[in-house]
Amino acid sequence: MKRQCLIVAASTLVCVTLALFGARPADAAADPAARGGGPEVNTVEGPVRGSFVNGVYEFKGIPYAAPPVGDLRWQPPQPVERWRGVLDATSFENTCPQVTTLGVFAGPASVTEDCLYLNVFTTKLGNGHRPQAGLPVLVWIHGGGNVDGESNDYDGSKLATGGPAGTPTVVVTLNYRLGLFGFLAHPALDAEGHNFANYGIMDIQAVLRWVQRNAAAFGGNPDLVALGGQSAGAQDTGANMISPLSVGLFNRAIYESSPLSSLPPLSTGVTNGGKFAQAAGCPGTDASAAACLRSLSAAQILQLQGTANANSPYVTGPMVDGTVIPVTPNTAWKSGAYIHMPILAGNVQDEGNFGIGNTEYFTGPPQTPMTEAQYVAAVTAAYSGAEYPGGPNYPAGTAGKVLAKYPAGSNPQATYDLVTTYPGACRNRHIDALWTAGGTPVYEYEFNDQNAPYYYPPMPGFTPLAAHTIDIQFLFSGWHGGILGVSGASQSPALTSQESTLSDELVAAWTNFAKSGNPNGGNMNTPWPRFVGKEGVPEYLSENVPNLATFTNAVFGARHDCDFWDTIIVYQP
Repeated sequence: MKRQCLIVAASTLVCVTLALFGARPADAAADPAARGGGPEVNTVEGPVRGSFVNGVYEFKGIPYAAPPVGDLRWQPPQPVERWRGVLDATSFENTCPQVTTLGVFAGPASVTEDCLYLNVFTTKLGNGHRPQAGLPVLVWIHGGGNVDGESNDYDGSKLATGGPAGTPTVVVTLNYRLGLFGFLAHPALDAEGHNFANYGIMDIQAVLRWVQRNAAAFGGNPDLVALGGQSAGAQDTGANMISPLSVGLFNRAIYESSPLSSLPPLSTGVTNGGKFAQAAGCPGTDASAAACLRSLSAAQILQLQGTANANSPYVTGPMVDGTVIPVTPNTAWKSGAYIHMPILAGNVQDEGNFGIGNTEYFTGPPQTPMTEAQYVAAVTAAYSGAEYPGGPNYPAGTAGKVLAKYPAGSNPQATYDLVTTYPGACRNRHIDALWTAGGTPVYEYEFNDQNAPYYYPPMPGFTPLAAHTIDIQFLFSGWHGGILGVSGASQSPALTSQESTLSDELVAAWTNFAKSGNPNGGNMNTPWPRFVGKEGVPEYLSENVPNLATFTNAVFGARHDCDFWDTIIVYQP
């Protein structure tokens, strides 16, 4: 039985040849079991029955941990109890509790804490052969600021096939605890003798351990595991690269927007957690406070977590707790204190437009674009405090420098796209250089298709361009955000023929990387060059239509004005 509870509310480019990423895989054979009730697989926890759709075996809603309810709320994920009989794995399971849906990115809102489920897409099932003969595995973490999102928006079937030129791959998507349920520090909880604070990261690690136990049964190789995600999913990938608890669980990392650059200290989390507990009517720091917190309903917690368009001040997200995440990201990247492995990472050309569109979506009615006064206020607020929670403040006058360099102009919203995109791109380049200096193979990209379909409704003065999240649909076919997401008149955006070719190329790159640690599918660094931190040589892949292309580090820096932003960004110690 599937359950779902809802809240009703609230430079010159050097062009390269296409389709060089590998050979065309053989079609999956039709599965006789699909005609008689669906394919069955024996996992360590019990047998599961899935479905066979267009050459892909799909197993949805498999529990990977016990429901984190009652006394298991704010506990590390516990083993799931082995089940008797065959588990129906033909439909997605519950979405984790969330209320902030970031416009039409996520949703529906949910109050169901029984949500620790994963999904598997594969073209091959285990047949008793050695696990090493299996397919690479790609474990994908959905984005959403670690406060929203759900795995059921992500159809992994195309990635599973590898597309027309890639590598067949076992794709695993997952739900993990979010918001205050997934990331909370409080003395009463932290003193209980278990790992604490980063429960959502521990959930992801539980999935990775599940993959080690069960990948072979789905035709996968547990020694070839790529962990990746988009936005918050990328940041959580970074947290796992830093975590000693993830050693041996994966050996490739994919960062689709937002490589991890900073995290708040535990002290910030404890402050926020204490204020949350007070607001919830659970004062104190002893066991009775912990019991009080666990007695709260999910709806009561979500009331204090935020609204449909904003987080409350109690939300911290992943933090440096000392054990699950032992050091700050910048410390890890600079010192080499992380799990070394090949990295595929990049950004989209107009990252900032996602937030801009989201802000306009919640204005009005009528919806109105950003004004000059709002632009000045937003820049002043952003560069007058700390760059990240618990971090040092920007030097006095920083906001003035940004406004002098980037006056609002005739289109403040377009200018704000630059101001909110360029710093992140330059920060990513900084991290790439740290990884490379540590000997880590890095493949860097920028997604430059500025005309891809978008899932937000049309809004006055807003053009998404290559906004944050717009590239997801090129990997997960038909992705369109949550239940409100639209593109034109269609719930599932339709790519043009050229964009479909780009999708094929990206699917090939992602799956080849999962297998070999090289998106080109072999030992050559072409058409995708390896990032080496040298001037004058191609180092970035431009993901665009009608052709892929490459450009140098110097070109990337100039396009994003990094000479300026590198003097503004305050990196975490």
